[in-house]
Amino acid sequence: MTDMALGTSIKACVFDAYGTLFDVHSAVAKHKQRLGKRGHEVSAMWRTKQLEYTWLRSLMGDYTDFWQITSDALEYALDSHDIDDKILHDDLMQAYLNLRAYSEVPVVLETLKNAGYKTAILSNGEPSMLASAVSGADIDQWIDESLSVDVLKIFKPDPRVYQLVTDHFQVKPEEVVFQSSNAWDAAGAAYFGFKVLWVNRFDQRAERLPGKPDYEAKNLNKLLDILDLTKKSGA
Repeated sequence: MTDMALGTSIKACVFDAYGTLFDVHSAVAKHKQRLGKRGHEVSAMWRTKQLEYTWLRSLMGDYTDFWQITSDALEYALDSHDIDDKILHDDLMQAYLNLRAYSEVPVVLETLKNAGYKTAILSNGEPSMLASAVSGADIDQWIDESLSVDVLKIFKPDPRVYQLVTDHFQVKPEEVVFQSSNAWDAAGAAYFGFKVLWVNRFDQRAERLPGKPDYEAKNLNKLLDILDLTKKSGA
């Protein structure tokens, strides 16, 4: 299937939130003076443990929402670097509610909406977290829906999470193009049957998992190429 042909078959463009639309490391960046040289390592461990806890809690059958998981992961990351500072923990959590959007995000979303595509976020994030992030980044006018795993009490890449999209928009999996910067999430979405753009912002290696993304790029601008919208964006 050519890129232009794909554009005619797609009815919804769906995005992972954290790491795809929003820079998860921008929370620590806001407080880099307080963390000093440890900032990069703390941020990386925070993100790693955050994801690990979603998978482990899913396997354990002990769901708690993403806000609590994010807090637990941050506690672990700070403790691992011998940082005992409740105020810093709370300030970083507040910063996580207002993460910076990647630079291309507004133009990409606006172009999709102007072209008539349905748009949505599909995220592990708890609903109020997503609402805060979308509002803080001033992209709410271009997002039709924010779908959270919280209604299912299970995290990605459980197939039921991806089914939230097809149920909400009443579309087939192949009528959805899904974007994620997380290689494991891209694999899960592809395995479910979505067309998938893996936004490989971090130069990851491909996962050895069932489900292979259809496209790979460094940022979301590739989606406009796939849908033959590049000229309409002014890019």
